[in-house]
Amino acid sequence: MSKAAIAIACCLGLLTLSGCGNTAYGLKKDGQEASHAMDNATRRVLSSGAKK
Repeated sequence: MSKAAIAIACCLGLLTLSGCGNTAYGLKKDGQEASHAMDNATRRVLSSGAKK
């Protein structure tokens, strides 16, 4: 393999790893936001039932 081909392969590998890292971070953040939203909704439902 030529040096240019190796450099291109390394760049593609780094871009792929970076994309996977961003996806994993996004999924983690989405999961945390969904969890907070469900917690808030549960509190609202329980507090509205307690007010009756």
